[in-house]
Amino acid sequence: MPPTETRRPLTSRSTGWAKAIASTLARSSVTPNQISVVSIVFAIAGAWLLVEWPTTAGLVLAAVCVQLRLACNLFDGMVAIEGGKQSPVGSLYNELPDRIADSLFIVALGYTIQMPWLGWLGALLAALTAYVRATGGALGFAQDFRGPMAKPHRMAVLTLGCLVGALEGHFNGTRHALLAAAVIIAVGSALTCVTRTRAIAAQLRAKG
Repeated sequence: MPPTETRRPLTSRSTGWAKAIASTLARSSVTPNQISVVSIVFAIAGAWLLVEWPTTAGLVLAAVCVQLRLACNLFDGMVAIEGGKQSPVGSLYNELPDRIADSLFIVALGYTIQMPWLGWLGALLAALTAYVRATGGALGFAQDFRGPMAKPHRMAVLTLGCLVGALEGHFNGTRHALLAAAVIIAVGSALTCVTRTRAIAAQLRAKG
């Protein structure tokens, strides 16, 4: 996990349940990097459910996998920072599993709605949002986690899409909610790249 100044601001870190779980994990032999890797496992499971079992139950379980992935993203940082278990390679484990998990979920979503190109486009744009953020950090600025479609927002849209899609599929047999989620993620990610790039440009002009 990276230094605290590069952490995504999350209000959930201050909740009692999150602190209790993180404290328990910190006292165990589990490392933050292991928690980061487990997030990929949940992403693989969720992606498989989306592609191979997009039934009512499958979509609900996929939504659960999305949230478990986010829980891993929350607790790896808390165990590393608050639990005092930072490692020299923590920054790598903080970023790479996120990019892999994002791509797995979003690409799978595209195949589920039989529009693979939209899934790949969404995954590419999601990765680009992180690239723009990291570029700002490399230029010496505070990393910019703004949306409108940052990682938590993407996963919220995907979770909602799966849950609504489960109901829609059960009653209507259609997948409009999943299509809407894929479009929102792709378009929102593109807008996020623009907003973050504009913010970096403004900082560079001010600095110059």
